[in-house]
Amino acid sequence: MLRFMTNQTPPTAQLLAALTDQSLRREPPTREQALALLATGDEDILDVVAAAGRIRREFFGRRVKLNLIVNLKSGLCPEDCSYCSQRLGSASGALKYSWISPAAAADTAERAVAGGAKRVCLVASGRGPSEKDITRVVDTIDAVKARQPDVEVCVCLGLLKAGQGERLRDAGALAYNHNLNTSEGQYEAICTTHTYADRVDTVQRAQGAGLSPCSGAIFGMGESDVDIVDLALRLRDLDPDSVPINFLIPFEGTPLGGQWQLTPQRCLRILALFRFTFPDVEVRLAGGREIHLRTLQPLALHIANSMFLGDYLTSEGQPGAADLAMIADAGLVVEGADTQTLPDARHDLVVLRRRGPGTHLPANA
Repeated sequence: MLRFMTNQTPPTAQLLAALTDQSLRREPPTREQALALLATGDEDILDVVAAAGRIRREFFGRRVKLNLIVNLKSGLCPEDCSYCSQRLGSASGALKYSWISPAAAADTAERAVAGGAKRVCLVASGRGPSEKDITRVVDTIDAVKARQPDVEVCVCLGLLKAGQGERLRDAGALAYNHNLNTSEGQYEAICTTHTYADRVDTVQRAQGAGLSPCSGAIFGMGESDVDIVDLALRLRDLDPDSVPINFLIPFEGTPLGGQWQLTPQRCLRILALFRFTFPDVEVRLAGGREIHLRTLQPLALHIANSMFLGDYLTSEGQPGAADLAMIADAGLVVEGADTQTLPDARHDLVVLRRRGPGTHLPANA
């Protein structure tokens, strides 16, 4: 009986060794392992970071990819997402403005690239873009690329309709972001104006249009460990190329304005779970890192291989110079524009068929 109990509830060292071994083989944690990881104690946090850090180094070395958000249109959103300062009825005091010009967006992108950013994320509030909005964003991509032809452009405009992803791809967008944010079981407690299925559909539309899928989450919204694991495994099914990890910024004037549930150690455990779940995928340290990780931010960079530089959509972030100093002090280096982010194995996943019907080789069956 004692042996049975030990196998069912392994000590932290045994759990971390198993997770590390699986991740090096690109195998995700089981549900039981994921829950056990989230339940580890604060006294084990350095062991957790070290194990996740080994996976990070295996697939990404010491590189940190920098990204910058360009908020093209702020506020006045008709959706009721409880976490958002731009939501319907928000009293947060967040900036409200209509579309900025393509030239203004290109100015911001130019400063971002000068500061070390490899990717700019063009974001606009709203349920989803109209065709006129897509045209505006196409013009903005043109303006950005005219000055910075090598910068990666990610777009985040809400729910996509048929054909819109293809227009963005043809304009030069590389990626599309649409976060799942929380588990399907918790989603109705967070938002009622659209569904979890709507979000999954947009990620799949973007992927089907040939855009690199970017989808992640926000933590600190009252979710349980089961919610976190459900979300991680659902995201794994969607196979994104990048996974932004946000920690709730509790804006006053929003329904979640009083939520302060996270500790730095819990944030690190969540990041470690996503590194083990996505060993060879860009895991990005995103909004809320400054206020929840605080002085443990450098430890997070030994798990995540990407981060946002500077300010977020409606809140100010740590100064860019401080971010760059933090990266250097942690013994890490900024990823250059000419460096491939994802390891070769993910780039080689798409292989054109050269066997079966229409060839002289037998089918793969």
